[in-house]
Amino acid sequence: MEIEYGAQVVDRDGKVLGTVDYIMRDTWSGGISKFKVSTDLVETDLFYTPDDVSEATPARIKLKTAVK
Repeated sequence: MEIEYGAQVVDRDGKVLGTVDYIMRDTWSGGISKFKVSTDLVETDLFYTPDDVSEATPARIKLKTAVK
């Protein structure tokens, strides 16, 4: 899974949510446990896990769900 800082994050329908702002890693395995999306759509932070991702490239992350 290629989740990179600054990658554009889109929902299932292609709506741009923002960019990856912070990546949290599991201290035991070193793998990504979740990532934070910087967005202007909501007032709270958006956090997702690699399980929420359907497709990922270094520049773009597509989520499995749609955001209303």
